[in-house]
Amino acid sequence: MTDAVVFDLDGVLIDSEPLWDEVRRGVVASAGRDWPADATEALQGMSTPEWSAYLTDVVGVPGSAEEVASRVIDGMVARYQSHLPLLPGAVEAVQRLANRWPLGLASSSPRRLIDTVLEAAHLSDHFRVTLSTEEVRAGKPSPAVYNEVVRRLGADSSQVVAVEDSSNGLRSASAAGLRVIAVPNANYPPQDDALALADVVVPSLDDLTPDLVAG
Repeated sequence: MTDAVVFDLDGVLIDSEPLWDEVRRGVVASAGRDWPADATEALQGMSTPEWSAYLTDVVGVPGSAEEVASRVIDGMVARYQSHLPLLPGAVEAVQRLANRWPLGLASSSPRRLIDTVLEAAHLSDHFRVTLSTEEVRAGKPSPAVYNEVVRRLGADSSQVVAVEDSSNGLRSASAAGLRVIAVPNANYPPQDDALALADVVVPSLDDLTPDLVAG
């Protein structure tokens, strides 16, 4: 049985990873610092306090982590207001599954961006629970955000399906005991060991049907 479905946001519903990379790189470049070769992958799944601390402590961007986070988030809001890069089939996939199960959202995006995206896409009413990793003790791959979403849904984690794309997202959902459907992002594919944690791998959101989830 399936009691609920929990979506990731970045890379699953919205093609935001290139924007995150662009905005963060811009902040780093404006500070006269170099972008580490492994930074893009390392930052995926981190919570706001974690990635902003990475930019200040590891990359060396001057200012407090809070100040750097604010600059990056302001840049992301501006990009979303200019163009909301929803992935093909995202709205339809949410609508299909919301007609059958309560939905949750477990995202590494800050609360401000979660609300901006869902409101702009007219999807807010489809989600019973939405949670940012900045609202729990640790970002992905920690299972904390999935554990809390499942708790708030009042569900049994073994009967909840997660929809994820990234290495750290797949690890997070699996560690929380959820069944996992992977929709890999072609531009930022998950590592093989993380993808192996998925129960099902599908090429697009068009394949995310109630029959697939129920099975």
